Amino acid sequence: MPHIAIISSSVRRERKSHYVSLYFKNYLEENNLSTVEILDLKAYNFPIFEDTIKTFQNPSEKVLDFAVKIKSADGIIIVTPEYNGGFPASLKNVIDLLYDEWHGKPISISTVSAGVFGGAQALVSLQFVLWKIGAWTVTKMFPVPNVEKTFDAKGNALDKMTTDKLAKVFLDKLFESVEANKLTHTV
Repeated sequence: MPHIAIISSSVRRERKSHYVSLYFKNYLEENNLSTVEILDLKAYNFPIFEDTIKTFQNPSEKVLDFAVKIKSADGIIIVTPEYNGGFPASLKNVIDLLYDEWHGKPISISTVSAGVFGGAQALVSLQFVLWKIGAWTVTKMFPVPNVEKTFDAKGNALDKMTTDKLAKVFLDKLFESVEANKLTHTV
């Protein structure tokens, strides 16, 4: 069974994107699709990194733990809000911290916004950054417009049937990439 890490990237007090992270965790567990854990950047509370992990002198246990969790995950779902047309600095901070851990890693992206566009601008810039570091960005996206009208604080989809159908298509593409990645690394 694959292991999926979900990065909940917002560290704001009133964050709503975390609801989507909870939804994916619940969905994956309820459907017995993978083992799963949420890597909550708010809980990690990382400082702004001045270096990459390769050249870090005496990295903290939290930093090493995060790096191991990214490296050992078969696939990653990044759930990010869109702030002012981009993704949060907390996410860029951990992307830039690592390098080898991201290389070739299947990553699916879910963008979240309070408006009707579902984080489309954040998606474009995040895809580019992940491409530059050699991550395997999965082509199927999961944009969430009007997040407050779509999910509750416990990660329950308010229109469960429709959301589950969209999640299945999104996750099927992630699992296809995970399987293809395993094949390319065993040949």
